[in-house]
Amino acid sequence: MDLLLLGAAVALWFSGSTNSDDVWSLFQKLLAAVALAVVLLGGRQIPLELLALGVALWLPSARRFQ
Repeated sequence: MDLLLLGAAVALWFSGSTNSDDVWSLFQKLLAAVALAVVLLGGRQIPLELLALGVALWLPSARRFQ
């Protein structure tokens, strides 16, 4: 199911990029973003937690600037 949603997201994104109608293009890209969010947030919290941990470790320390 995840691969189907990812495939649909990629197809919608590229279809929206080549479409000349701005409103329809934006709608297709929005649907692609929603499909990607469903895959990322759908029951698998560990990749998002690891990403958040990586960003937190990457941020500069507050004590460094004292």
